[in-house]
Order: sequence, then structure tokens, then C-alpha cells
Amino acid sequence: MKKMQLFLILLLTTAVCLFAQDEPKKHGFIGAEACGMCHKTEKQGKQYDIWKASKHAKAYETLLTEEANKIAKDLGFETPAAKTPKCLKCHTSGSDVDQVLIGKKFKVEDGVQCETCHGAGADYKDMKVMKNREEAVKNGLVIYSELEKFCVTCHNPESPTYIAVDVNENWNKIKHPNPNKVK
Repeated sequence: MKKMQLFLILLLTTAVCLFAQDEPKKHGFIGAEACGMCHKTEKQGKQYDIWKASKHAKAYETLLTEEANKIAKDLGFETPAAKTPKCLKCHTSGSDVDQVLIGKKFKVEDGVQCETCHGAGADYKDMKVMKNREEAVKNGLVIYSELEKFCVTCHNPESPTYIAVDVNENWNKIKHPNPNKVK
């Protein structure tokens, strides 16, 4: 009987090991200000300044207006726009993630931040990791090969304020290349 129990336990353990898949690691959010520590210099192309001057940096602020609250109410929401998950989804970074992934200096009020497009940066922020593109990607850096597919996750007709735009034309307004990056 003990051999049978041992066999069943071994069989069950093996099955669990074979079929269990590790959940992909979830990376933590650090906030645009933390990204700006390195990405604000001339050498880095003043990427932080470009973001700071963009509409993305002010996206949360638009939710604080009476117009935004009226839109939220007209859509049937009982909460103000700045507290409505459907609005926050496209006007902020990190508003819909587990709070344990949010760093102490991260502020949702900073709007659509670096990590919305580039992935949560807690695990790739270190210079040693950032200097190795492959390592940075392994640690959460996101690089889009099809920009339009990503942008239209928010810039689409489901948005109550949607205006059709040319993604490439608008990308030219906000792109922020590193002038020293080896291609």
C-alpha cells in the first residue's frame, strides 16, 4: 500500500512539474522622473524634456477638467474622469497594475509616462542592464516593431474624444531618439 501511495505522490508531483508554467515576471514601475535621471542629458537627446513637453505628460491633467467629467458621466460612469478606470487606462501609466509593482516615487498623475510605451523599468533601469539591449529586453524593456498597432490601443474610435490621426506624423512630433545609440 505504501508503495502505491509513494507512486501516486511521485506521479502527481511529476505531472505538476511538467504542466506547471511559470507566470512571467511582472516588472515594477519607477515613474518618468526616475527615467529622467539618465534621459535628460544632451548626450541622451533630452528625451525626458521631449516627453515632459508632450501631451502624453499632461494626459492625466485632462481628466481633471469639467469637460472630462461630463464625458465620463455621459458614458454612464458615476465617478469623476480622474477616478474612472476606463479613462485612466489611456491617460496614465500604471493605474491598472497591482500596487505592489508601483515604486515609491511613481506618480500616476504624471500621465502617460515612459513606462507606458517602454515597459515597467524597475528591472532594466540600471546602467549595466541598459547598455545591453538584449539584457534590457529580458528585464522588461519593450521595443515595438509595429508602432501603429501599439498606439491605436488608446488612439482609436472607442475613445470619446477620438480624432483620426496619422500615427507616423504624430510620432515625428514626439519621437525621442538617443543620438549616440549605435544602430
